[in-house]
Amino acid sequence: MFTQTVLRSRCAKWLAATGLLLLLNGCVDKPSTLERVKEDGVLRVITRNSPATYFQDRNGETGFEYELVKRFADDLGVELKIETADNLDDLFAGLDKPQGPVLAAAGLVTSEARDKQARFSHPYLEVTPQVIYRNGQNRPTDAGDLVGKKIMVLKGSSHAEQLAALKKQYPGLEYEESDQVEVVDLLRMVDEGQIDLTLVDSNEVAMNQVYFPNVRVAFDLGDGRDQRWAVASGDDASLLNEVNAFIDKVKKNGTLQRLKDRYYGHVDVLGYVGAYTFAQHLQQRLPKFEKNFQSSAKAEKVDWRLLAAIGYQESMWQASVTSKTGVRGLMMLTQNTAQAMGVSNRLDPKQSISGGAKYFAYVKDQLDEKIEEPDRTWFALAAYNVGGGHLDDARKLAESEGLNPNKWLDVKKMLPRLSQKKWYSKTRYGYARGGEPVHFVANIRRYYDILTWVTQPQLEGSQVAESSLHVPGVDKSKPVEQTPPL
Repeated sequence: MFTQTVLRSRCAKWLAATGLLLLLNGCVDKPSTLERVKEDGVLRVITRNSPATYFQDRNGETGFEYELVKRFADDLGVELKIETADNLDDLFAGLDKPQGPVLAAAGLVTSEARDKQARFSHPYLEVTPQVIYRNGQNRPTDAGDLVGKKIMVLKGSSHAEQLAALKKQYPGLEYEESDQVEVVDLLRMVDEGQIDLTLVDSNEVAMNQVYFPNVRVAFDLGDGRDQRWAVASGDDASLLNEVNAFIDKVKKNGTLQRLKDRYYGHVDVLGYVGAYTFAQHLQQRLPKFEKNFQSSAKAEKVDWRLLAAIGYQESMWQASVTSKTGVRGLMMLTQNTAQAMGVSNRLDPKQSISGGAKYFAYVKDQLDEKIEEPDRTWFALAAYNVGGGHLDDARKLAESEGLNPNKWLDVKKMLPRLSQKKWYSKTRYGYARGGEPVHFVANIRRYYDILTWVTQPQLEGSQVAESSLHVPGVDKSKPVEQTPPL
């Protein structure tokens, strides 16, 4: 009897100990966030739907945040799945959902409140919060001037937190937070006079300025701040550590800088006057030539919007212009180039566009096969402007400086040297106005970005009105001031 009792007691203790051990093993064996991502083969990311973060055009998914996070997913060897949040509160809430997104990549900056909601990565982009007003209205110059104004910002944004802090200093300050708008909506509302002011980060102001020609920056509200990715709060740092290692790597190897250059390196090219003029010409000149651009681009396997951007840079979409050097027509072809491309009448816009398309395709095809996209397109534009020989000289200078001769970001630093005797005397083709192709490419990239955005089926925050070329803030009924011949 004693033996059976002892046996039962020992068995019970053994079972209890075994159960505890199994429980402990279960805790130890629970996979980390990073392990789950790799096991599932999917990185689930939540972001905002905006030009500076993530959107879809006719070529598919794009945007600065998308491009960066796609590279991170590729580094992990997993598929990227994007989810967009209706507002910032939902974005942070999404990180806490079981089986939901594990990473937020949405141009986020840290704050005391947000640090309680999530953990943030190393920084990757510095931005400055800016007060935005409408041209023609009194320009605010400091925080005190915000009192008495109709102000709206994104609900749950860092800008709302800034205004809340300012309200303690200026009790008369009033503002509205909305989760029914995005940055482009706020800029449109200022542009149209629906609100007096808003707060937007500098990068998004720069990207969207051209669509809203009445929008102006009043002043910077505070110092620059760093944008970061976010993961859920908690003790599991596996994914965050991997993110930080990735950000450090892309900073070091130049990938991050190339993305910045692609999306933000040319945003100030147009300026306020140029933005307004381009918006008018987009509505009133391009429709006359759009079908010609599309048909010629299709024939030469070129994006028609890129071809149109070249045409705008060359002639501002005017068919009969002639420069002092004798280049003529919408695509400003030289006599020799026109003959080589089969153009008999340079002032015929259809022929000019066709000749320009053929010449661009030819120039691009002549480039070193080691140059890959998207750099290949920027190199082709530079060669289109300055000639392939001078471009090769700049590439050799880049290589001699330890830079990458196949990356536009590196070679464009060398092109201006071709106008300095110290440098061009060492090259095969000699002197060139090397600064011109740099500006040429930057301008075309900006025009191309705008055309890509406005020819989407839908603009952020509103349906495209009347045609695919609707630009907010431009009155089609107003006459366009004629541009003098180049």
